[in-house]
Amino acid sequence: MNENATPTRMLTVIVPVFNEVTTIDTILEKVLASPVVEEVVVVDDGSTDGTRERYAAWEGRERVRVFLHPQNRGKGAAVRTGIAEARSEVIVIQDADLEYDPSEYPVLLAPILEGSADAVFGSRFLAGASRVLYYKHRMGNGFLTFLSNLATDLNLTDMETCYKAVRRELLQSLDLTQERFGIEPEMTAKLARAGARIYEVPISYRGRTYDEGKKIGWRDGVQAIWCIWKYGVLHR
Repeated sequence: MNENATPTRMLTVIVPVFNEVTTIDTILEKVLASPVVEEVVVVDDGSTDGTRERYAAWEGRERVRVFLHPQNRGKGAAVRTGIAEARSEVIVIQDADLEYDPSEYPVLLAPILEGSADAVFGSRFLAGASRVLYYKHRMGNGFLTFLSNLATDLNLTDMETCYKAVRRELLQSLDLTQERFGIEPEMTAKLARAGARIYEVPISYRGRTYDEGKKIGWRDGVQAIWCIWKYGVLHR
C-alpha cells in the first residue's frame, strides 16, 4: 500500500462486547479515528454492568451500528452476528478491552490491498511491543497454535489472535457455528479449507489482568482443542 496515498474507507470493524463499561467509549473513539474504517458494528452480548446505557451516546453517530443480544451467548455468537451485518470490503474483529490497537488496521490491510492475501492474522508474537503477562497463557496459546497448524497445515505463530482481517465475501461464506472462543480455531480451519491465502503481520499487544476484566479461561482452551479436532481433522 502506498503510504502517501489517501487511505480508503473499506473496513467493517466488528466489536463484540460483554461488560466493558470502562472501555467501550474509548475503544469506539479509537476505532473511528482510523482513516480506513467505513463502519463499526457493535454487538453487545448481554452486558449487565452498565455498558448498554453507554450506547445512548452513540445513537445516530455516523458509521456506528449497535446490535443487542438479549442474553449472553459468547464471543463467537457476537462475532457471527457482526459478520452477517457487515457491508464493507474487508472485516476485522476488535475486542472492546483495549488490548489491541486500532491504529494498526493499515498494517493488517496491506497484504489484502496488494492482492497477496485473502486473510491477514495479526500476530502478537512476531515483533510487536507487548505487555508481559501470564506465561501459562503464552504456553497455552503456543500449544493451541501448534495443534491448529498440524490440523490445517498452516504455519501460524498466533492462531488465537483477535485481529483477523478477512475479505467480507469470503468470511460470510464460511458458515461459522461456534458460540464462544472456539470461533478462533473454527475460523482458522475453515479459512484453510477454503484455500484462503493467509498472511501474518506483527502487531502490538497490551494484555490485561483478570482484575482488569480478562475473561478467557482454561475451559476455553479445552473447547479450542475440541474445535481444532472437529474442524481441522474430522473435516479433512
